[in-house]
Amino acid sequence: MTRRAGVCVRWRASVVGFVVAGVFASSPVMAADTIREDQWHLDAMRASEMWKITKGQGVTVAVIDSGFKLDHPDLAGQFLPGRDFSDSPGGVGSYAEGHGTQMASLIAGTGKGDGGNGAYGLAPGVKILPLKIANGSEKPMVATEFLGQIGQAVDYAVEQGARVINVSQGIAAFRASDSDVAKLNASLTRARAKGSLVVSSVGNSAQSGNQVEYPGALPNVVGVGAADRNGVVAAESQRGPQVTLVAPGVDMIESCTGSTGYCKSHGTSDSAALVSASAALVWAAHPDWTANQVLRVLINTAGKPTDGSVRTDDAGYGAVRPRVALTDPGDPGPADVSPVPAAVPTSTASASASAPPSASAAPVPGEAGASVPGRESVGEEDSGAGSVVPVVVGVAAGVVVLVVAVIVVVARRRAVPPPPGGNPYGG
Repeated sequence: MTRRAGVCVRWRASVVGFVVAGVFASSPVMAADTIREDQWHLDAMRASEMWKITKGQGVTVAVIDSGFKLDHPDLAGQFLPGRDFSDSPGGVGSYAEGHGTQMASLIAGTGKGDGGNGAYGLAPGVKILPLKIANGSEKPMVATEFLGQIGQAVDYAVEQGARVINVSQGIAAFRASDSDVAKLNASLTRARAKGSLVVSSVGNSAQSGNQVEYPGALPNVVGVGAADRNGVVAAESQRGPQVTLVAPGVDMIESCTGSTGYCKSHGTSDSAALVSASAALVWAAHPDWTANQVLRVLINTAGKPTDGSVRTDDAGYGAVRPRVALTDPGDPGPADVSPVPAAVPTSTASASASAPPSASAAPVPGEAGASVPGRESVGEEDSGAGSVVPVVVGVAAGVVVLVVAVIVVVARRRAVPPPPGGNPYGG
């Protein structure tokens, strides 16, 4: 199953440690004065300019995830009454890890935490419908339950009027039975027919098999990959025809359930949340548009792949640029025609055809080339929305404990070129 890996950060400390694939590592971090200043993706996407047009008011985004910290200061007042489909104790406001809270933060955070200097979402005017599923964080995950609960949550979200449904979760397709997939497909088809847009992460296993994941590779789902601040598709971000768009997914800062209340993370989960927020912004500005029209505009205004092709398996149709979608949307096209083909990869599709090169390329900026498993890499075989990696602060009573980690240079492929000015997301 897919969750994702996050790193909880103690801000204003000189040294931060984090666990990497079972090895404790530490590296110096120079913190900004506010959490918002470290949210590079909001500056790259020119959020302050978009918010003069809309912050997403009037749009409900359903987040199907692992539980939510409903009283986080950055999210207080942002949640609608939700529902728990997980059959685990505690209800929608209980959580074994912070993934659901982090996704809600990226979409709708208000920055009210940390004395008003907290984390913002890309669409802070939307309301979040929190829907909890069993993804393996509280009890062993069963594929039938996982896909079944996603389907139930999708149906419920549609009934509650959610225009955007974010599923930053996934499971390797080979684990899913035909009957389970058929049931989920039925829910996804109903959602699209009733006007909702389902957005999902494609997974973080590009370097370890590139296994196709569901629901991200199913019809009627917008599959999202991850890229860094330079528009370089992340090495972990899965490749294939299921990728519709890419969005920021490296060095992400967001609200979480850790001791400091804020985490640093990476992965396609984050990217999917930002595409969901982008869709919400466009829908708030054009409430009469259909899901097909909103998606078509996001595709048409995306930063395009470097080779001039319409799409690539790395970057899909390009890097999402909601500011351009808001200020120069162009023709939204027919209301009842999907802008993407229905063909999707199968669980037996060749991974080598779309996997990134394994040679050394540029390391992730700011991480000294250290490879950190994606949040969406959870369990022994499944990947996509990964387990949260705890961060250990290495400063206590004046004693700093540092353990050297093995540095792994990760492969990157430039797929979305920065336009003049070097900003692939702002237009």
